[in-house]
Amino acid sequence: MTAVSRSESPAAAVPAAPTVPEPRKSPLSRLVTAGRWHWLLVGVVVLVACYAPFELAPFRTFQLAMAMIYAIALLGLNLIVGHTGQISLGHGAFFAVGAYTAAVLMDRWDTPYLATLPIAAVVTFVIGFALGIPVLRLRGLYLALVTLAIAIFMVPLLKRFDDVTGGSMGLTLPKPQPPEWTGLAEDQWLYFLALGTTLISFLLVAGVLRSRVGRALHAIRDNEIAAEVLGVRLAFYKTLAFAWSATFAGVAGCVYTWVIAYVSPDSFAVGLSITLLAGLVVGGLGTQWGPVLGGLFVMYVPNFAQDINQAAPGVIFGLLIIAVMYLAPNGLAGLVGRAAWWLGRRGRPVLRKGNTNAH
Repeated sequence: MTAVSRSESPAAAVPAAPTVPEPRKSPLSRLVTAGRWHWLLVGVVVLVACYAPFELAPFRTFQLAMAMIYAIALLGLNLIVGHTGQISLGHGAFFAVGAYTAAVLMDRWDTPYLATLPIAAVVTFVIGFALGIPVLRLRGLYLALVTLAIAIFMVPLLKRFDDVTGGSMGLTLPKPQPPEWTGLAEDQWLYFLALGTTLISFLLVAGVLRSRVGRALHAIRDNEIAAEVLGVRLAFYKTLAFAWSATFAGVAGCVYTWVIAYVSPDSFAVGLSITLLAGLVVGGLGTQWGPVLGGLFVMYVPNFAQDINQAAPGVIFGLLIIAVMYLAPNGLAGLVGRAAWWLGRRGRPVLRKGNTNAH
C-alpha cells in the first residue's frame, strides 16, 4: 500500500465533486434575472398602446385616453404622497385649474389647443407653489384637512365667476381636429395626444426621481429628522414637490379638456380628489406602475360597478377597493413585482445535495 507523500496537500486525496451544469435559461428568464424585466414590460405596453386605437371602437379608445389622463394626475399625486410621504386630498382642485385654464384660453382668446398645455402647467405650478408654502408646514391629518378644504371651495369658486367660467353651465368647446397628414380619426388623434403627454410626463418624473432632488424626497419620506440632519431643506423640497405634483394634475386637466371638450364645476367635486387618492393606493404608492394601474382602476372600476348594480355603484366600488387592499396590500403594482421575482427565481439554478460547486 503506497503512503501519501507529506508534501502533498490532504485535500488532493479528496476527489472533487462532480460539476452540475446550470440549467439553460430562456431569453425571458435571462432578462428577468438581469433586472431588465421592467424595460421589456415598458416596451410591450408602449407597443400595445400604439396599436390599440386602430383595433378598438371609438368609445373604447376614448376610455383608454381617459385612463391615461387619470394616470398623469396620479403621477403627480404619487410624487407628493408616495415619494415624499405627505397626504393630499386636494388634487381634484388642481385638475380643475388645469382644465379651466385650457378651456378659458380656447373659448375666450381662441388660443391654439397645444399652446394651452404649457400655460396650464405654469399656472398650476405657481398656484401649487404658493399654496405649498403655508400648507406643507402642517403634517398628518391637519395637512389632509387643509388640502381637502382646497378641493371643497374650488367648485363654488368656479361657479362664482360665471362671466369667465360659464358658471354652473360650464363651457362647451370644439374638439381638436387631427392634421390631414396623419390620416387619423378624431378619437385616434385625441388618444395619441393623451399617450404622448403621458409618456413625456413619466419620463420627466423618472428623471426627477433619479436626481439629487429625488433622493432628497425619499429621505424626507423615510425620516424627516434624519433628512434635516443630513442637510436636506425640508420646507423647500416639500413645497417644490407639492408644486410639481400640482403641475401634473393641471396637465392632466388640460388634456381632459381636449378630450371631453366640455368643463363644468360639478365635474371636479371633492369626490374626484378622493377617487384619485384611492386609485393611487390601489395602484401602488411610490411605484413606477402604480399611476398606470391606478388610472385604469379609476376609469374602469366605477363603470364596472355601475353595470353590476346601478342602484349602489358606490357600495360596489368600495367593496372592490377593500378586496384589492386585502389581496394586494402593496397595490396592484406589487403583484407585478411578485410575478417578476417569481420568474427570476425560476431562472436560477437550484442547490441540490452534493452540489458543492453551486453558489
